[in-house]
This record gives sequence, structure tokens and C-alpha cells, in this order.
Amino acid sequence: GANITDMAALDRASAREYIELVHRTCDCLRKLPAPVVARIDGYALGAGLEVAVSSDLRVASTRARFGMPEVRVGIPSVVEAALIPRLIGFGRAREMLMLGETIDAETALRFGLVERVVAPEALDREIEKILDSLLAAGPRAVRIQKRLVQEWENLPADKAVAAGIEAFVRAFETDEPKRMLGAFLNRKR
Repeated sequence: GANITDMAALDRASAREYIELVHRTCDCLRKLPAPVVARIDGYALGAGLEVAVSSDLRVASTRARFGMPEVRVGIPSVVEAALIPRLIGFGRAREMLMLGETIDAETALRFGLVERVVAPEALDREIEKILDSLLAAGPRAVRIQKRLVQEWENLPADKAVAAGIEAFVRAFETDEPKRMLGAFLNRKR
């Protein structure tokens, strides 16, 4: 999370600069064309959770804890906290953001805040499995998919389907589908 000592020294003028820096940091992760995987092994609170939800995939150890405790120190959760309702729903997000309580990794998994939870000693292996899967996929296809999922976040269903059709067509602008489909077909023979 953010440094409480730094935040306690903020005033109205410096607060904007401070929170915009938090946003720019998180937004960089969302704008990276390559997938970002958050490895969470401990506390992901406030800005730390905002970094996690800005990532494409989140893997936590069983000892991870999650929360947005800002209201407990007199400020609202803002910037990338806006992504939390999309992951866990508005009811759970209201509870998390308004009560400022911390949840454990199993609850985060059940809510949809993280995709996987493993024992601490298995965390690096789980990250490696995800990276192996990403690296086995077509790099251009993964980048197109990341961009498409982000488009879907802001589109009604009919426009999301249309964006998907355009992404499919864009994939064939290079030989990646032909090469990878051919390799798959040859593997089956």
C-alpha cells in the first residue's frame, strides 16, 4: 500500500499530484500490451490492491490478505479501486470499500478478486505454470486478447461481439494463426 506517513503530510494541492501518480503507476500496468501477472504473498492493501487489480491475472498465496482500508484513515478508496466492482460485484465492493475490512486469500478467490490461491511454497511454481501457458500461446494473439478484454469492459454486449469479430480478423494480418494452426494440425497427425 501507500506510505501512511507521506499521505498524512498531504494537503489539498499535493493530494491531487499524489493520487494521480498512483493512478499513472496502475494505468501503466493496464496499458502494457503484454499480460501482467500479480504475485501476491502477503498484504495487498490500498494502493497495493490497486496494483493487483490493475494486473491481468492475480495469483495469491494462502497467507495473502486484501483490503481497501482508506476509509479507516479518513479518505475514500479511489483511482483503480474503480476496477474492484467489475471483479467482485458492486455489493461486495461496497462492503470492502466502505467497511475497510481485510479479507483472506480464500475469500478473495471466492469473490473473484484473485484467480488462483496456492500454498506459499507453491506460489512461484504456479506463476511459472501461468507464464509457460502465456509463452506457449501466440504472442500477438495474447496481446490482441488483452486489448479486446479491456474493450469489453466498456462496451454493451452487441458492440463487444463486434469488437471481437474485428479482433479475430486483425489476428490474420500476420502469419501467426496459420503457423500455429498448422503446427497444431501436424501434431495431431
